[in-house]
Amino acid sequence: MRGAARDMSDILTWNDEGQPFSPRFQDVYHSITGALAQARHVFLGGCGLPGAWAQARQWRVLETGFGLGLNFLVTWLAWRQDPQRPQILHFVSVEAYPVSAADIRRAAALYPELQELGEQLGDQWHGLLPGFHRLAFEGGRVLLTLCIGDARAMLRAHQPFEADSLFLDGFSPSVNAEMWSPEVFKTLARFCRPGTAVATWTVARAVRDALVPLGFVLEKAPGLPPKRDCLRGRYAPAWPVRRRPQAEDAERVASPGRCAVIGAGLAGAAVAHALARRGWQVTVLDAADRPAAGASALPFGLMAPHVSPDDALLSRLTRAGIRATWSQLCALDLVEGVDWAATGAVERRDAASLRLPPEWAEAGGWNETTPVTAAALVAAGLPPGTPALFHARAGWVKPHRLVAAWLDHPAIAFSAGAPVEHIEAAPAGGWRLRDAGGKVLADADRVVIAAGPATRRLAPALPLQPVRGQIVWGEMPPAMAAVGRRIPVNGDGHLIAGVSASADAARPLQWMTGSTYEPGDTDTAIRPADRAHNLARLARLHPALAAFAQEPQAGLHDWAGVRCASADRRPLVGPIDPAAPSGPWACTALGSRGLSFAALCAELLAARWHGEPLPVPSAQARALDTRRLWR
Repeated sequence: MRGAARDMSDILTWNDEGQPFSPRFQDVYHSITGALAQARHVFLGGCGLPGAWAQARQWRVLETGFGLGLNFLVTWLAWRQDPQRPQILHFVSVEAYPVSAADIRRAAALYPELQELGEQLGDQWHGLLPGFHRLAFEGGRVLLTLCIGDARAMLRAHQPFEADSLFLDGFSPSVNAEMWSPEVFKTLARFCRPGTAVATWTVARAVRDALVPLGFVLEKAPGLPPKRDCLRGRYAPAWPVRRRPQAEDAERVASPGRCAVIGAGLAGAAVAHALARRGWQVTVLDAADRPAAGASALPFGLMAPHVSPDDALLSRLTRAGIRATWSQLCALDLVEGVDWAATGAVERRDAASLRLPPEWAEAGGWNETTPVTAAALVAAGLPPGTPALFHARAGWVKPHRLVAAWLDHPAIAFSAGAPVEHIEAAPAGGWRLRDAGGKVLADADRVVIAAGPATRRLAPALPLQPVRGQIVWGEMPPAMAAVGRRIPVNGDGHLIAGVSASADAARPLQWMTGSTYEPGDTDTAIRPADRAHNLARLARLHPALAAFAQEPQAGLHDWAGVRCASADRRPLVGPIDPAAPSGPWACTALGSRGLSFAALCAELLAARWHGEPLPVPSAQARALDTRRLWR
């Protein structure tokens, strides 16, 4: 899906001169002199960019009114062209009425220097239901957080961060007064530090009168013709600025250093990669002789969202998590069709359970879960009329390949055969990791425990539970391949079929079904009873393919692993001791959704350490925080 499915002419039309126009607000998206010139003169120039960000580790831009995204594209282009650019550029923008991907591309194509960036933006311009959406570019060094919804509500949903630049954009105050209201500006001021630069194209008296009492010092500057003036300034209140909570200060780092990550599965590898991109030197330690030796050794797994009629917390978190993982799969050195595949997935449900959130019907076709079509049922090898949903943003992934790609970074070192038994304060500061015999395995400034079920030994205060799971898999004979097709099916268990064993097209395709779910069990020995259980569920899920699996020549194989879950089935990201926010952290309890949650949890951890904009609303971040256990 590339953009909204419905006719979006009520949001944007193009006039005879090729200028974008909003029927809703009866206003143009930019002046006749062009968005490129306006973005450079008013917003970059008004905030002193790119000079102001020289040598910074990160730069955080907060914008009201994303529109066609041209301010973002121009800022991204300036970052790309600047040899003194910050290591990470964050661009956070609110937008109530997102345009289509086609309009994003068309607007960017008007400017040759922006066309390639506009294509990249258009490729990720999907699934924009109300809420937060994190888009990643340049290998995760340019991060766009889109907040779809009312400006004030979206800003209030953010955990405040210190913006370095404020871009105040949007349709004219005369037609969109709510965007320029004192209430919105008061909320924006919560994101400012002394010195935050602000720029806007309007010099309306109401805008100036609302900003000045909040502590903004403003001045008129020459505008871009036909406008005579524009407005620029900085946040410089004459009163002390209220500081963030002390706990947030304690968990943040002054600069990247050395980090030891315990565990080389999906969670640990994702954390290592997120920190390495931010300048950390990371050592990943694991008791095994290779990465992805525990639950992440699953041959291949299904990544699909959870969907509920009330769009519950788990549904919103899995959407955010899949977007984060999807971006990584596209950006890393992985081969689509061999290491992963964007197949979509069919979810079988009882006919009475097909209801989707009612507000999705008014969301402009951005929802990527829809009632199944006849074509999707045929592609999944299911009978016509089977009650089901179709998830467009779903597919299969080989976890060990994703782990290897995350760890393949010059700032990451993997230490095999390193079973950490003790974490203690190091004499010179930071932390020291030892094995059972007292041997020093690593010294580090920060420690992250991502060791799956073994996390319980190092963080006994966390209520973690091991969960055993067994799957059955095999190779697909030609007749079976014709029935199974290549769209995964889930429901009561799941089936993934048509998976390439390697890049060699001559090798048979593979299929897999399962998994069992056995809380409290840590035994990975294969159990015939579990194979029978999995095949019985397969018979209900996909009878045609199950018939082939029962044949003597099917060549079945089993695999079992132990996952880690929390009491409320949500991941845990945060300090293992609430009284020591700078002490060891955990990133664990991903349960059976490691492919959906690993990248998101890693980004959340890194953002909290560095005072970055969070990838999810603050309420969702609190729902994943270890400190929820002690509240």
